[in-house]
Amino acid sequence: MANPDCDLPTAIENIDIGGPTLIRAAAKNHAAVSVIVDSADYAGVLDEMAANDGVVSDATRFRLAVKTFEHTARYDGAIANYLGALGEGGEKRPFPQTISLQFRQVQTMRYGENPHQSAAFFVEHAESEASVATAQQIQGKALSYNNVGDTDAALECVKQFDEAAACVIVKHANPCGVAYGDSLLDAYDRAYKTDPESAFGGIIAFNRTLDADTAQAIIDRQFVEVIVAPAVDEAALPVLAEKKNVRVLTCGEWPATPAPRLDFKRVNGGLLVQDADLALLNETRVVTERQPDEAEMKGLLFAWRVAKFVKSNAIVYANDNMTIGVGAGQMSRINSARIAGIKAEHAGLTVKGSVMASDAFFPFRDGIDQAAEVGITAVIQPGGSMRDEETIAAANEHGMAMIFTGMRHFRH
Repeated sequence: MANPDCDLPTAIENIDIGGPTLIRAAAKNHAAVSVIVDSADYAGVLDEMAANDGVVSDATRFRLAVKTFEHTARYDGAIANYLGALGEGGEKRPFPQTISLQFRQVQTMRYGENPHQSAAFFVEHAESEASVATAQQIQGKALSYNNVGDTDAALECVKQFDEAAACVIVKHANPCGVAYGDSLLDAYDRAYKTDPESAFGGIIAFNRTLDADTAQAIIDRQFVEVIVAPAVDEAALPVLAEKKNVRVLTCGEWPATPAPRLDFKRVNGGLLVQDADLALLNETRVVTERQPDEAEMKGLLFAWRVAKFVKSNAIVYANDNMTIGVGAGQMSRINSARIAGIKAEHAGLTVKGSVMASDAFFPFRDGIDQAAEVGITAVIQPGGSMRDEETIAAANEHGMAMIFTGMRHFRH
């Protein structure tokens, strides 16, 4: 059923009936029967039998029975998901009529998003691409609930950047600094400069192996919660150990093209399910009289990649492959633009000559007018507003170049 080319008759033929029935029956009778569904349990059971005259303890038999019911539930869930997503004519529908999910607990946390909330971390059973769920922790305190969420945001963002060494710094699920560099250290320095205040206590993600020089710069400069990279140089390990509480994760390399997956969002009494937002854009259509020059186009695509990971409403100012200001999570787009400018000013960065990315269309021309006031020269946005012509006219009045991507990237 995991094979996309599997047809219905083949799937039905391969549904096992006897196996699940037998192991379920054994698990029900675990008071007298030991049932093993995972080869990793063989050695432990044999050792226990050898140490206890062939007897398996009640606790072990119960644990194995629970594992068996979990195993058969996962098997039946896969069948239900597959068959439930087929129409009457056998055609595949986007989603099943019911959805069965099973995740494996890997960590019980001290608390959740806030100290009064209990929490645990669950991961998928199947191996997936490099992610926070598959990462290995090589030092530091246990990950907190917020650490996991922010590390996911940082790692998924840095995966968008493959042209050079890149660094992403995240605070409260928003990128506060993103940059390419001639080296990993250069990328970190430039990302940090975007917003040194917000970088304090942040999560730092890299797209290259973490080296000793970059590790030393981080340890000397700032308080950091988590550092995640595909790998860590041996020479960097003693440097990182100077701050033993810093959580350091290695996640391995990731594919150039991510595999399709689903995103889930819990609401009271229900579950929202959607395709993960893995695409970048549908087009790069110039809609203004002036074309962006080569440097502007490069900057626009860089800013667009960042904006995809900023909470809506999202505005990103960028120049020379680094963020200059990030405006995140505001109820009005114009206020996000203002905040991006304020962030740049506080960091001592010059906005004039930068480009701007917006995760969704501008409902009014005021966002373009405000951008022109601070010196933005080019804009990238999805387009699609009933007032697109007004924003295009505003850009033309200010001599700005503007590109429509045809794809929105709301993030809530």
